[in-house]
Amino acid sequence: MGTVITWWGHATCTVEDSGVRVLTDPLFVRRLAHLRRRLGAVPPAGATVADAVLVSHLHSDHLHPRSLARLAPGTLLIVPRDAARSVSGLRRLDCRRNPAGLRITEVDAGDEVKIGPLRVRAVPARHDGRRLPVGPHRSPALGYVISGESRTYFAGDTGLFDGMADAVGPVDVALLPVGGWGPHLGPEHLDAERAAQALVRLAPSAAVPVHYGTYWPIGLDGVRPHEFFSPGDEFVRNAARLAPKVTVHLLGHGESVRPEVTR
Repeated sequence: MGTVITWWGHATCTVEDSGVRVLTDPLFVRRLAHLRRRLGAVPPAGATVADAVLVSHLHSDHLHPRSLARLAPGTLLIVPRDAARSVSGLRRLDCRRNPAGLRITEVDAGDEVKIGPLRVRAVPARHDGRRLPVGPHRSPALGYVISGESRTYFAGDTGLFDGMADAVGPVDVALLPVGGWGPHLGPEHLDAERAAQALVRLAPSAAVPVHYGTYWPIGLDGVRPHEFFSPGDEFVRNAARLAPKVTVHLLGHGESVRPEVTR
C-alpha cells in the first residue's frame, strides 16, 4: 500500500501509513496575527481527520489551539515536554479538564509513542522552542520519525546540527521546511540550500518541501516576493545538485503523493 503524504500548507501535513492518519502542526486559519494566508484555501474539514496529531514546537504557527480545537474529541495529541505548562489554550483542550478535549501526551527527544501499528519517535531539532515572545525556555523543539510501512521524518522547524543523521536515524521520506513567513531566515531554520544539505546527511529515498509559500506578513506582498514563491523550486534545484538520488515531490496545497521507497 505504501505511505501517502498530503500537504495542506505551511507545516501542516497528513501522513497516512498502515491505515493510520497522522497530522502535523495543524494550522487551519486564514490569518494569524500579522500573517495572512496568501496561497491556497484554508484546509477543508477532511484535513482535521486524524488518529494522532504531532506538534513540533510551541511557536503559534505550529501550536495553534484554535486549530487544535477542530479535532475530534479524544484525538491523541503529541506535544513537546511542558507544552501545557506554557500554553494555557492547550491546557483548556486537555480531556482531563474538558470532556470534548484531546488526549495530550508530552514527549522529549528519544521518547517513543505507539499509535496502532505505527511507532512515533521524537527527535531533536535546532530551534528555539519557546512560546514567543515572552515564554520561558521550557519546551524543546522536536522533529518526529513515523515508522510503519515507511519511515517518515517530519522535521518541524530546525537548522542543520551536528549529529543530525544519527539523531534522526534511517528514514525513507523527509518532510523538510525550506522557507518561512518572512524574507529572512536565521540559522535555526532550513532554507532551500540548507534543506538540500540535510538530504545529503539523511539520505532518504524521497523528500517533500514544506513550510513555505503559504503565509506572508500583511503589507509585505511587494517586498521580496520571490522569497515567498521560490523556495520550493530552489529546493528542487539544490537537491538535484547535492542529492541527486533523492526524489523530490513538489506539492501544491491539498495535493498528495505516494512516494516510492527503496530500502
